Amino acid sequence: MTDFSALNARFGLSGQVVFKPGPGGLAVVEVANSQGVATMALQGAHVMTWVPRGQKPVIWLSRAAKFAPGKSIRGGVPVCWPWFGPHATVAALPAHGFARTVPWEVIGAQTLADGATRLDFRLIQSESARAQWPHATLLESHVTVGAALEIDLVTRNADRSAITIGDALHTYFEVSDVRLVTIRGLEACPYLDKMDGGKRKQQTGPVTIGAETDRIYLDSSADCLIDDPGLKRRIRIRKRGSHSTVVWNPWIEKSVKMGDFGENGYLNMVCVESANAADDVVTIAPGGEHHLWVRYEIEPMN
Repeated sequence: MTDFSALNARFGLSGQVVFKPGPGGLAVVEVANSQGVATMALQGAHVMTWVPRGQKPVIWLSRAAKFAPGKSIRGGVPVCWPWFGPHATVAALPAHGFARTVPWEVIGAQTLADGATRLDFRLIQSESARAQWPHATLLESHVTVGAALEIDLVTRNADRSAITIGDALHTYFEVSDVRLVTIRGLEACPYLDKMDGGKRKQQTGPVTIGAETDRIYLDSSADCLIDDPGLKRRIRIRKRGSHSTVVWNPWIEKSVKMGDFGENGYLNMVCVESANAADDVVTIAPGGEHHLWVRYEIEPMN
């Protein structure tokens, strides 16, 4: 059981950070400052919501999301680690790894000089995790909530041998109508089209969504921009430590089968994931570390 009194005594910040019971028995932390508000689950160090002050929600969380220990949450920013997609050799292991469905511990909380709030999380080692990933590896997530949302996912190799990981911040962005948005920044990138047997294709022009979409864009390190005329805003996605970008929307039939999207939920979200996936995996030398860093911010559309 989570000791909320101890958490609040050690890491709570008056008027800014409070730890409390959340839906489905999950422990959550609520952040509120002059720049923005957010909610995170300690399971998975999962950012569930983020709303800059004076703006509409930027991170989409399904109204039909299911909250339970050991189950992934539909929406927010799931952490995919230490592999992306199905495991390369063991089909029984969970897709996208185990980091998003296991407990993390809080290791720090502070108010930054600019008024934003930073929370630091560390993946809790367990026998189950070691059975799936038998390497001495430390994983931390540093989340900064303000007018922008920053996440720094840090993998440290404490083993004696090199390790190879795949990872992603599987972010669900809230949009007015996915059929109207355009995603820029991936022009001319090659991509693997998982809706066409993984065929390698080339992007021409901005990305638009009009059917089920599941693509891994390669050689992608530039900012991505989600232009949303319905909300009259642009979401800018900056990243470091990532050379692939995943664009995903399940569309109608698949979202219904999933059971936790809600009615027409697919219309109000698009995943643009900063990743190290497919060809773009990361090898970390003994004693080395890798940062997957993102910054999300809102801009008015010209």
